[in-house]
Amino acid sequence: MRFKLFLLLFLFFLNCEDKQSKQKTISGHPTTLTPKKESKPVVTTIEEKRKYPKLDDKNSMYFFQEYDKNHKENKVRITTDFGSIDILLFEETRYHRSNFIFLTKQKYFNGTQFYRTIENFIIQGGNSDDKKTARKRFEIGKYLLPTDTKRGFKHDRGVISMPSSEIDNPHKLASPFEFFIVCQKGGAHFLNGDYTVFGKVIKGMDVVDKIAAVDTDEADWPLSNIYIRNVEIIE
Repeated sequence: MRFKLFLLLFLFFLNCEDKQSKQKTISGHPTTLTPKKESKPVVTTIEEKRKYPKLDDKNSMYFFQEYDKNHKENKVRITTDFGSIDILLFEETRYHRSNFIFLTKQKYFNGTQFYRTIENFIIQGGNSDDKKTARKRFEIGKYLLPTDTKRGFKHDRGVISMPSSEIDNPHKLASPFEFFIVCQKGGAHFLNGDYTVFGKVIKGMDVVDKIAAVDTDEADWPLSNIYIRNVEIIE
């Protein structure tokens, strides 16, 4: 009888020691093994994702005035299937320069087209019939830039220009999302005073001429799409 009682006590203490040993961690402190809590997904609203405000006619001028203070880049490279075009943007037309730099950093121009080409006159780009372009515009905002035509710049061959917001035309040139490059020999000075010159080609006029010479339909739209593959800041 005493032997059985002793055996039962021995087994009881042995079981207690076994439970305690299973609770020990590497550091020697007891711990309770519990399942890890699943982390909740972080929900980010569109407003939280946006680094810049959605632009409109009321806030765009103030926005580009402030943007100009911290973004002084003035050289961009437009890459197409025909080659690259390097452009110097003028400091004097700061709102238009800042607008182009901003859109470049937003990757807006990538995937758009030179959708209007007229040999020995202009090539016009920054738009397309792709829904992605429309979505990009919607995300950035709807706004116009004021006329800035009294800086002494003329529509010489090789300049990049943007229309005045006062002009209404079937090609939507009033949009700051679009631009045209003059390739007419001797310039297209009849455009002076109506459209804002805000830069010039410093390398790649041969590419501009090649694009201008492609076959087009009656509306001057190239028969084969001419994509702007990439626009990047080079300085």
